[in-house]
Amino acid sequence: MVWSGSSSIAKLVADAMDGDAGHALARWAASGAMQLTGMAAGPPLAGPARVALALDALAARVAELTAELGDAVNVDGGALLGERAALAGLVRRGAASCGQGCRLLQASDGWLGLSLVREADVELLDAWLGTSLGIDFSVPVGAPVWSTLAETVRGQRSLALVEQASLLGLPCAHLGEMSDRGALVEVGSIERDRRGRRRLDSLTVVDLSALWAGPLCAQLLGSGGARVVKIESCSRPDGARYGPPEFFDLLHAGHESVALDFTAPHGRRTLRALLLTADVVIEASRPRALETLGVSFDVLRDDGWRGVWLSITGYGRTGEHARRVAFGDDAAVAGGLIAGNTAAPVFCADAIADPATGLLAATAVLSAIDVGITGLIAVSLARTAAHLAAGVRRHPAIAPAPDAVAAPPRSRPLRGRAATLGTHTDEVLRSL
Repeated sequence: MVWSGSSSIAKLVADAMDGDAGHALARWAASGAMQLTGMAAGPPLAGPARVALALDALAARVAELTAELGDAVNVDGGALLGERAALAGLVRRGAASCGQGCRLLQASDGWLGLSLVREADVELLDAWLGTSLGIDFSVPVGAPVWSTLAETVRGQRSLALVEQASLLGLPCAHLGEMSDRGALVEVGSIERDRRGRRRLDSLTVVDLSALWAGPLCAQLLGSGGARVVKIESCSRPDGARYGPPEFFDLLHAGHESVALDFTAPHGRRTLRALLLTADVVIEASRPRALETLGVSFDVLRDDGWRGVWLSITGYGRTGEHARRVAFGDDAAVAGGLIAGNTAAPVFCADAIADPATGLLAATAVLSAIDVGITGLIAVSLARTAAHLAAGVRRHPAIAPAPDAVAAPPRSRPLRGRAATLGTHTDEVLRSL
């Protein structure tokens, strides 16, 4: 069957970004995202202000759908962009991301966004650049490393560097490489749910995702009444556990935590059994990763599972880009969602592609539940950024008004502590 929900969401976003420029500036300034955009020593920038209108529209749709399906979830869409920064004390840093894990580097033919947020990323740098940089891998990445990289990258072609990074699994993007021509929300294998339209408090969400976008989607569904079971690998849990604890609590309080050994046959069998009980699955893995575990959407669907499967990727599920790794800041660079200009670009808010994609994903999943359909829903960080960037480019640049005050980023109140890793494993497995 054909489902119009994905195109309706894209239209919602596009129409919202065509709104009044003054209102866009006011919302951007009030959201906290403007305070996070610009050079550290310069004024906050208003250029991407229309992004706040898009997130406001998505948040309003989430509120409407959750009120119909369960408990109304009212969030300030624009403010979601600054929640991590508010809880971690992050500030704008220009060509360095707020979290300092990503940098804009100038190559011979354009700009790159490079993230070094995992230990393995730093160890890949020599192979990436084809030279020995003499970097001490035992110390944290700091200014000397980034300075060396900037000098080395300046004489190389960006597209060749991105291709090599893709082969190595290094999160790297060429500024504006992702087009908005592809669908904002992709769907597949759409069918009517034989059980019809269901309330959120009757649904179980199994969350395999990590970091920000997927967990935000799960948190919004859980706030609306759904049961959320977070599944993590015993050996490689969600990396956000090692970040600001308040941020992890914000996204995971009230969720059940299950830890499994994905390397063991029993762990993989248990994972499959848990997924078969889910009404909604949220995952943010490269497609091959779940295929290796034998729990992909196609495998479960062939076994008769019918639910909503949300796939969040960096660049999409198919084609040569399916293997690429992405995080919120470098994905925003890929989509062209930056501030400043192409001669001196700066990061826009904090890892903006993550919360924007998480809110978009929640809207899409709720829309599917609302009309009683099952199937695959796919969104990507870079594509989300590209559509938002296109909405900004459709209009003249917005400059700060004299009376525009950039509010500091803020977070929603914490609703408790997140469960420690594996707290509910035995309890959940007994229910299978």
